[in-house]
Amino acid sequence: MNSKKAQKVSKALSDPNRLRIIEELKKKDNNLYCCDLENVLDLSQPSICHHLKILTDTEILLPEKEGKFVKYALNKDLLDSYVRFIKSLAS
Repeated sequence: MNSKKAQKVSKALSDPNRLRIIEELKKKDNNLYCCDLENVLDLSQPSICHHLKILTDTEILLPEKEGKFVKYALNKDLLDSYVRFIKSLAS
């Protein structure tokens, strides 16, 4: 991972609502739909979609179309690469 990509991931992860989305995704066995978040987050549906778009644009979440719904999964490879990049800064 290069520093520009790490910067984008860091920015996306800096929002507490986006971190909550990732936490909920982990609770749902890495399968999450937008409607799953409406009862968990105190946000409107358009706000949730905005946060999901940022997470998918940075490739933290991987969208998969299922009919008219979109299922989201965590991109573990990207996060592993991000963690390795951050650790490399400390050594």
